[in-house]
Amino acid sequence: MAVAELTPSYTKIHLHSSELSFLSTRLFNQRQCAFRPLPKTQHARISCSVAPNQVQVPIPVQTEDPKSKADCYGVFCLTYDLKAEEETRSWKKLINIAVSGAAGMISNHLLFKIASGEVFGPDQPIALKLLGSEKSFQALEGVAMELEDSLFPLLREVSIGIDPYEVFQDVEWALLIGAKPRGPGLERADLLDINGNIFAEQGKALNAVASRNVKVIVVGNPCNTNALICLKNAPNIPAKNFHALTRLDENRAKCQLALKAGVFYDKVSNMTIWGNHSTTQVPDFLNARINGLPVKDVIKDHKWLEEEFTVKVQKRGGVLIQKWGRSSAASTSVSIVDAIRSLVTPTPEGDWFSSGVYTNGNPYGIAEDIVFSMPCRSKGDGDYELVKDVMFDAFLRKKISKSEAELLAEKRCVAHLTGEGVAVCDLPDDTMLPGEM
Repeated sequence: MAVAELTPSYTKIHLHSSELSFLSTRLFNQRQCAFRPLPKTQHARISCSVAPNQVQVPIPVQTEDPKSKADCYGVFCLTYDLKAEEETRSWKKLINIAVSGAAGMISNHLLFKIASGEVFGPDQPIALKLLGSEKSFQALEGVAMELEDSLFPLLREVSIGIDPYEVFQDVEWALLIGAKPRGPGLERADLLDINGNIFAEQGKALNAVASRNVKVIVVGNPCNTNALICLKNAPNIPAKNFHALTRLDENRAKCQLALKAGVFYDKVSNMTIWGNHSTTQVPDFLNARINGLPVKDVIKDHKWLEEEFTVKVQKRGGVLIQKWGRSSAASTSVSIVDAIRSLVTPTPEGDWFSSGVYTNGNPYGIAEDIVFSMPCRSKGDGDYELVKDVMFDAFLRKKISKSEAELLAEKRCVAHLTGEGVAVCDLPDDTMLPGEM
């Protein structure tokens, strides 16, 4: 009986199409291949017993610690010739997607949406590159096992690792979720420093090994400033390619407007979240529309808009924690999907979406060189442009200025991580993330 040995190194098997067809038919139709999770030993292997007379596929065995590299996992260690398989000939070129914090709750919802084709489409094969930590590596193996067992046709490769320089190799999308939450007794300045160091290192790794046009969505908090740190440490990647996730805030705002107006939330459009993903964020009811009409023409209670609506959106995360006992995960993963799809599908005529993006060249008079949530449109090519036809009044300007001041203070607090000198932390007293109590 021949034995194909799959090492824990990040290695692909390259076969001619005739060999691949023969091997894949044997392996999958006869169901004679049993994979085991990667044992964390120096000479770890995964062995797959195959039927007699099959092709032997030797792979060099490497002796390094399996956790030090991005390991292909189980059945995903097989290389597929998409052109040779009849059912995949209409598929697009495979894309590489990295996810940090891949063993966490948000990722546990998100990864299966991506693998199913819900995000990038039913004809887009993908490779998932999952970044974890030494502590989470065993859980990361569990995530890979669940992906393996789900039999997603579009999911062609999965690799796991704890080194971003390995995991981020050639990625076209990087979804940076992993970050330390703010706990009791932890000052916000400390959180900025701890998480800032994580995102500085990930920015350097992206700069070194990712695709030159990689799109980066930063979810780990404080996401605006973490996105700024990341892009400052990746000078070879366009700053425009970095996003801080504020789509969940937009979705929450649409929900509250729909409830107040007595309509379903698909009737709410042109919703903007301005500023920081914090309690200073500004849900913009001035430019938003319900059934195509200005919100203020539909909801006559303007005091409710300025007070209760604004505060409810700003503090929605905190209320959820009180009710649920933990921060949002499922709705956050949905908002990440929404954020990606807003970039890979054309924006409906006349509408826009919110994303935290680099402010250089913005038409609103907002301070440059920070990451600030603003209204965007996309042609569906992964890029975006800022919306120019928006209105401002005194109330909106005042709220935006407060969030702007907060982000400028955060920027000064991480100057040592962006290459701009010595950090000076003069954070406003009320600066906090949604959900921080």
